[in-house]
Amino acid sequence: MSRTAFDPAFEDLPRVLPIFPLEGVLLLPGGRLPLNVFEPRYLAMFDAALASNRLIGMIQPCEDSGDAETPKVYETGCVGRITSFTETDDGRYLVTLSGLLRFDVLREMPSGSYRQVEPDYRRFAGDLDEDRSTIDRDRLIKVLNAYFEANSIEGDWEAIEQTGDERLVTSLAMICPLGAPEKQALLESITLTERAEALTAIMEMATHGRDGESEAKHH
Repeated sequence: MSRTAFDPAFEDLPRVLPIFPLEGVLLLPGGRLPLNVFEPRYLAMFDAALASNRLIGMIQPCEDSGDAETPKVYETGCVGRITSFTETDDGRYLVTLSGLLRFDVLREMPSGSYRQVEPDYRRFAGDLDEDRSTIDRDRLIKVLNAYFEANSIEGDWEAIEQTGDERLVTSLAMICPLGAPEKQALLESITLTERAEALTAIMEMATHGRDGESEAKHH
């Protein structure tokens, strides 16, 4: 992952991290996530982040957590840094988070209007370095073609061909309409190679499942 002069060093990462539980949303290191923030508690969270280190932990609620206000969350999320911020006339924030590195949740902290955790970054310290691992790009593109066709998705193949391996895998993992467990598996894949293999396998299974549904409808 390429770093900027504004990104914190590993030793400067916060020991308490506000979290934004958002269903079906995945942020990965090197990815960019646009957010439309309107709930008062999250407006307060972003106010506090903008006044300090501009860091927010994106994390998925667990499926069937049962509590809409404070749902149980997965044990791994991704730190994002606020790199773009706009206010709207109707009281919303339009924010872009840039993914820095992942974290494990050690424990949730007592907090006020928004939730905070004690993060453990050690397992993912390598996220701050450039990932030089390789992917089977030809297989990924072949499976992606079948996945797009099965899901009636129009792909910009010229742009895809020109996109580097890391950005391609990151972008596909973040935008493809996958379930929470699949997105979590991609988040927790340690290296680019592992994430590309997991993404390829997930798309293959989804494509075969859709093919099976199509065959069933015609019998």
